[in-house]
Amino acid sequence: MPVFIIIYFLLELYFSLAFGEELGVLGSVVWILATMSIGFATLRMAPFTIIENMEAVGLGKLDIKKFQDASMASFMGAILLIIPGVFSDLLGFGLLFYTFYLRFIATITPSKPNIHKTQGEDDVIDVEIVERDTYSNHNIECK
Repeated sequence: MPVFIIIYFLLELYFSLAFGEELGVLGSVVWILATMSIGFATLRMAPFTIIENMEAVGLGKLDIKKFQDASMASFMGAILLIIPGVFSDLLGFGLLFYTFYLRFIATITPSKPNIHKTQGEDDVIDVEIVERDTYSNHNIECK
């Protein structure tokens, strides 16, 4: 695990320096402020996104696994956009694209509606029960 953190910081440093070299100081500051604004806006819209994803689960467009993936990717993407750095911004945009993919592109395929049936509902035979008068002799059958 510590190896991945070291690799992440090295990649963050490399991409930030390369990006800063191309855009300059002012461009880098504008980039950082823009991505932080996008991250905060995404984080502020997170409750509404989760509600929309829950409605999609109710309609059968998303299953529980995709709902969890979309919600977590949206949240982590927003956090990564808030953190200053080019590599974290690339990861954040990648996670937001993955959320977009799960929410819209992956649900284009026909999906069966999520209708909850009780078990055995198809096996029930509708019958009518006729009560016999047990006190009269003409309804009693003897064999």
